[in-house]
Amino acid sequence: MTLEACAALVERADPVRFAAVMAAPAPLRPRLWPLYAFNIEVARAPWVSKEPMIAEMRLQWWRDVIDGAGQGIAPAHEVAGPFASLLAEGLPLDVADALVDARRHDIYPDPFEDEAALIAYLDATAGGLMVLAARALGGNAAGNAAGDAAARHVGRATGVVAYLRAIPDLEARGRQPLPDGRAQAVADLARKGLGWLEQGFAARAGVPPAALLTAAQTRGLLTLAIREPGRVADGLLHLSPMAERGRLLWQALSGRF
Repeated sequence: MTLEACAALVERADPVRFAAVMAAPAPLRPRLWPLYAFNIEVARAPWVSKEPMIAEMRLQWWRDVIDGAGQGIAPAHEVAGPFASLLAEGLPLDVADALVDARRHDIYPDPFEDEAALIAYLDATAGGLMVLAARALGGNAAGNAAGDAAARHVGRATGVVAYLRAIPDLEARGRQPLPDGRAQAVADLARKGLGWLEQGFAARAGVPPAALLTAAQTRGLLTLAIREPGRVADGLLHLSPMAERGRLLWQALSGRF
């Protein structure tokens, strides 16, 4: 049950969020490591076995952890323990539970029925994670609906980027990631993501800036996907390392998004 184990997991498995946490003020980092480590564990749970029942059990275990956190129970697990302790401080359990439940989609090969289903998935996963991060850092402590909505908009936009970047891997696993995989449809989804990002940034009062650092490259990547949607299928949706580091550093120092 150590924060060091959570940080090490994020460093190995989620370099974007690891860089964002390291750019945040040091006193805030212990609030984010367990949350992002939990997200990694839940995201990979559907893929660790070809047996759907085993994957379902793994996700149910995390839902039980969330339920137990509401009763002050923290299991002896290097990620679940710190995560449950964080949840017990008053984070919205329903948001965490919805995040886990949405990952059930990844267990099965069935594609999303339509774009609305895909957006709901991104909202529950990446959107919900951003709400949890904002709350963990002290934002919207009273459950301010506007603040939560702003965080969710930004998170959903980051989810679009992450999902578009995952498409080549999903296709290699035999999945049909997008209801409509045409270049124009990819560009349209990225354009919606950019709209959510701008909407969230415009209404971000009450959302701690450190929670938003995971979105440092989101505007640039969505703009790139709109302009060159073919990069998605080719696995080339990325900015230069210098541009990525520069944007993150600028936002961390200025607090401007």
